[in-house]
Amino acid sequence: MLDVALRGRIVIEDVQGYVKQTLAQPAAAATSAAPAGGSGIPPIPAVDFSQFGEIETVPLARIRKLSAAHLHRAWVNIPHVTQTDDADITDLEAFRKSASDESGTKLTLLPFVMKAVEKAMQAYPDFNSSLSPDGASLIRKKYLHIGFAADTPNGLVVPVIKDADKKGVLQISQEMSELAKKARDGKLGPADMSGATFTISSLGGIGGRYFTPIINAPEVAILGVCKSQMEPVWDGKQFVPRLMLPLSLTWDHRVIDGAAAARFNAYLGQILSDFRRVLL
Repeated sequence: MLDVALRGRIVIEDVQGYVKQTLAQPAAAATSAAPAGGSGIPPIPAVDFSQFGEIETVPLARIRKLSAAHLHRAWVNIPHVTQTDDADITDLEAFRKSASDESGTKLTLLPFVMKAVEKAMQAYPDFNSSLSPDGASLIRKKYLHIGFAADTPNGLVVPVIKDADKKGVLQISQEMSELAKKARDGKLGPADMSGATFTISSLGGIGGRYFTPIINAPEVAILGVCKSQMEPVWDGKQFVPRLMLPLSLTWDHRVIDGAAAARFNAYLGQILSDFRRVLL
């Protein structure tokens, strides 16, 4: 009698069955001959490029294939937001040059940026955290390890400076040089690339202005650094030449909101503008 009354109507069992069937489709597609896109997104169709002209097929290096999978997973799963800003590093650049001369060690800008980031992370601990797998809580780390993207002939790798908060600029610079050399020589081990709580991606003197770096999950933020350049800056009375460093901060919007990111970037800029603040 009930079956007759409900015939032709949609009941809750119909909805539940449809949801189960829909959720099962990406998994089923993944087992088919054609590769499925992320989160059930239709895959990019294969194209025979040779029909348009001569081509060359170059196998990807193992590092590139591993990085591609990791970056794609992070981009699909994390709601990325990028904020750009500029830091006045005129005085810091003068200090960097004098410190290089006094120490006899060629210091680049990146160790100073890393030290400034470390101070900003202590001031804003959510940037030194990870979201729990179930998304119900925030895991704040009491250690502070910072990774830096290193370009190698085989692809991008991210060595990690452990306990950056317990090291000075000179020690950070020395460790970065050693790790970068190991990266170029293909001798980095898993321990050299694990445990990072934040990553810095620097394009150094290559060029560019801003970019949108992809978060190195399960971290919640990454800082992109581009080439500094002289710009006219108004000091209240006149325009004066100042060396400005472009910064691109990308954060996980599930953990960090815009106001917190703006404060982090502003604080980072203050430290880079007056590096004496690292002593406070």
